[in-house]
This record gives sequence, structure tokens and C-alpha cells, in this order.
Amino acid sequence: MHGYSRLGTARSSGSPPSSPRFRHGRSKSGSGRGSKQSIVEKVIFILISAVFRRRGVLLLAPLLYISGMLLYMGSVSFDVVSLKNGVVVVHKHPPPGSVYRSPQVFEKLWRFMEAESNGTENVLISVWNSKVHQVWKPCVYKDISKAELPKSNGFFIIEANGGLNQQRLSICDAVAVAGLLNATLVIPIFHLNSVWRDSSNFKDIFDEEFFIHTLRNQVNVVRELPEDVLQRFDNNISKIVNLRVKAWSSPTYYLHKVLPKLVEMGAVRIAPFSNRLAHAVPSSVQGLRCLANFEALRFSEPIKRLAEKMVDRMIKKSYQSDGKYVSVHLRFEEDMVAFSCCEYGGGEEEKHEMDIARERSWRGKFRRRGRVIRPGANRVDGKCPLTPLEVGMMLRGMGFDKTTSVYVAAGKIYKTEKHMAPLKQMFPRLETKDTLASPEELAPFKGHSSRLAALDYTVCLYSEVFVTTQGGNFPHFLTGHRRYLFGGHAKTIKPDKRKLALLFDNPNIRWEDFKRQMRDMLRHSDQKGIETRKPSGSLYTFPMPDCMCKQAEQRVKTLIIQQDV
Repeated sequence: MHGYSRLGTARSSGSPPSSPRFRHGRSKSGSGRGSKQSIVEKVIFILISAVFRRRGVLLLAPLLYISGMLLYMGSVSFDVVSLKNGVVVVHKHPPPGSVYRSPQVFEKLWRFMEAESNGTENVLISVWNSKVHQVWKPCVYKDISKAELPKSNGFFIIEANGGLNQQRLSICDAVAVAGLLNATLVIPIFHLNSVWRDSSNFKDIFDEEFFIHTLRNQVNVVRELPEDVLQRFDNNISKIVNLRVKAWSSPTYYLHKVLPKLVEMGAVRIAPFSNRLAHAVPSSVQGLRCLANFEALRFSEPIKRLAEKMVDRMIKKSYQSDGKYVSVHLRFEEDMVAFSCCEYGGGEEEKHEMDIARERSWRGKFRRRGRVIRPGANRVDGKCPLTPLEVGMMLRGMGFDKTTSVYVAAGKIYKTEKHMAPLKQMFPRLETKDTLASPEELAPFKGHSSRLAALDYTVCLYSEVFVTTQGGNFPHFLTGHRRYLFGGHAKTIKPDKRKLALLFDNPNIRWEDFKRQMRDMLRHSDQKGIETRKPSGSLYTFPMPDCMCKQAEQRVKTLIIQQDV
């Protein structure tokens, strides 16, 4: 059978067709007919030559495109040559994004920011345009069966790894899988992560009793394996078969591969259990995800008590804006800066510190053969963490003035004093968990990154505006949770970091131009605030329509319930 060619089905020897000029003998008679034939042949030859030349250009097109992208992304740059007093001078022209110019931009724009602070209304008072909003209401029970739970098929054990919200993802997916398999879920085990280094158990972070009680009619949950079951495995949980499940596995996979093992052995284990369930699952399974994430999981009493105090303090400090405040998830810790491979004007000292940090956390990963680090390319592609300075300029450009209370959720900021100083200059009413809570209040949480992250999560959850700067599980879960609480609108600013990179690369930008671009970015975030889940999207970020109903639908459901009663 012959191979199929997208250029045609005929087979050829591979030799190009002979030129029309040599297919026929030249006319020696000089007759009009011969002359006309010669002219026609020449025209045909010119046309064919043009076609071949055009094909050559088309073949070169991908190369030209790649070269253009390399120039744009900062991998290649041209030198500018000029004459000065008869001497040739070569000026190195840095490619876009290769130099951290944000401090120069701030130096130019600061006086305009200050001048505008007087007499202008803080955009925080009316930041979200309620006219474009459709109101959604939580309705997590709409697709969950209310029938009595049948006899369990066995015990389902999972191990949750990563930080706070990675663990949250694993827990909620485990609830969904347990419901699908009609299994009894054992309270998840938390793996001691080498990066997070938090030894907390489930009950240290979440309210275990409330979790079990909330799920009681949908999924059986127990704190630990019964003694008789554990004895069948020599009192060693590691002897329970650990099933290797691929990431994003479908419900069908669990029913065909995991359920038979569960029924046969009475208990199965999946460790680690991270991203092991597909986004697109039946509505009954999605309903269990909704119930687990938005209703059953609440923080443990010590975390909840301190977090509520911190929220109250933030509201009181925001008296000039009717108790409204802005929260920012700032990812500018040393490990994040190191992992990004971006440069921030610190010269050789910064480069040396980042090399050490990369080697400490990711041994050899960044020194592999063929790996090229291009900080400029990363910046213009929007992959560099925003600095505190850049976040401050963005917010001031959007119209948040110096009276705005800002809460910063973050770990230890890289070179804290240097990088936080300009943000405090722009927003004097800046708070962190270390300023909102006393050392005595924070003492039980120190050394436990997930518990500290839970405090940040709660203060951010109840802010009027949340600003995400670098992606990750924290903003993904928080954005979805805010949609669930605030009528479907995330009230979240998600900056266009590619656009910001180009704006911050221009020290000559005018304040009015910068401000216009920032206001456009804010409007875009407002328009994207209400967004329903796409098939490939996560329910934890987009809870509509799986976990929420439009208000009109909710009224109909309420009327039906009242009539039934």
C-alpha cells in the first residue's frame, strides 16, 4: 500500500520537471509562428520561475517567524553603530525585558501619583460595576442524591501532598471519588513536603468534626481505619495496596480499575493523590466536590478565631473607604524569584544568591545540558513575578489612592526592606499578618506554613478587591471561593503581565498613558469577574454552574420546596 502525501497521490521520481524551454526544438525558420511560440515559452518560463521563487519564500517563512520571535523575546539583539569624532562607536541595544527598569518608571511617575492623590475619589468605593453582573447563589445540593447511603464497598485512603491548597484539592477530589465508589473515606494523611516543611495534620488545619458531620449524608468519613481492618494488613497501613492512578483519570477508570480492587481487598490506598480526577465528571460527582470545598472544609478553631480577628482589624483600619480594603497575593519570596530565572537589577550579588537558592531547592535542574536561562524572554512572556514596586504602580494607576488599606499575603519577601519600601511609600496603610497580629498570637502558627497560609487566605477572602500576581493554587482556590461568596463575581484583579512588562520597560511613558492602560486592565478584570466553567476548567476556580444557580433559578427552587412543605 502506498503512503499518502498531502501534496497529492501520484508518485514521482523526485526529479523536477524539465524546463519548457527545452521541450521543443527552437524554430530556425524565423517564421511568425516560431516567433510567437518562442514568446509564449518565455512567458511560461517566467511564470514557473516565479512560482518556484515564491515557494522558496514560503519555505523560509517559518525561519523568518522564529528569528522575529527570538529578536522580540530577547534572545538576539543588534548593535547600533555610530561615528563619533571619526571613531566607530558600538552601542549595545538591550533586548526588551532584559533590564529591570521599573524603578526608573516609578521615579518619573511618582510626582504625578502624589499630585493626583489630592481631591480625587478613591476607586475602591465603587470599583466593581454592578450593572454588568448576574447574581448567582450557592446551590451545592442540587445534584446530590438524598437517598440513604448503601453499605460501603471498603475503605479509601489517600495521601495529600504540597501546600495548603494542593492539600485542599486532594481532599475534595478524594470526597468525590469516595462517593463515586461508595467507599468510606479515611481522613486524609498529609505528606511532609520537602518544600513546605509543615508537619501539620488534617485536624491542625481543618475542623475535622465539622467535615465529617457535613458529609455524613453523602460520604462516610472516619478518622482512622478500624482495628480489625488494620490487623488484616499486619497493623501497617503501608501494606495496603497502593494503586498507581494516572493524573486526571476519568470516573470510568475508577469504576473499572479501582472499584474491583476495593471490593476484593476491603481497602485501597492512592499516594500521592494529587490531580488524580478529571475536571469533566458527571454532575453528581461535581456536586460532591462543591460540597467538600465550599461547605465541609472550614479551618480549625485556632485558625478561624485569629483569622476573624485579623479581618475585623483590617475593616476598622479601612474606615476612610467604608471598611473596604485591597488584598494582594505577592509571590516574591526568594525561592519564587530563583525559580522564575528573572533578574531584578541586583547584579552579580543577586545572580550568586539565586544560583545558590536554585541549587538548594532544585538540585541540578537548572544546570542541565542544553538549558538556557533567558531572563528577558521570561519577562516579556509574563512569567516573572511582579515586584512590590510594580504592584504598587499598577494599583495607583488603576485609581487606588494612598488612603487605601492594603493587606499583603506573602511569605518572606526577597530583600524585604529594599523591595517593600516603595510599596509602603505608595500605600502607607499597608498591613501583613505580622502587623495585624501580635507575636504572641502568631506564636502557635510559626514554623507551620500551611497554618500561616490559612490566615492569609481568610483575610484575602473577605477583601473588597483581591489581586493575584503569579498564579498557583492559592489564587485559583481563592478566586473560586470569592465567586461562591459574592454572587458569582470574583472581585479579583488578574493583571496582564505581558502588557505590564512592556509598560515597565519604558522609562519615558507618560502618566496619562500609563493610567489609561491600567484602567483598561481593571475594566477587563471586572468583565471577567463572572465566568462560568468551561469543559477543561476547574470547578474550584469556576463554581458556576456546578455549585451555583442564577438567582431566578434559585427562586424557582425555593418556591418548589415551599410547596412541597
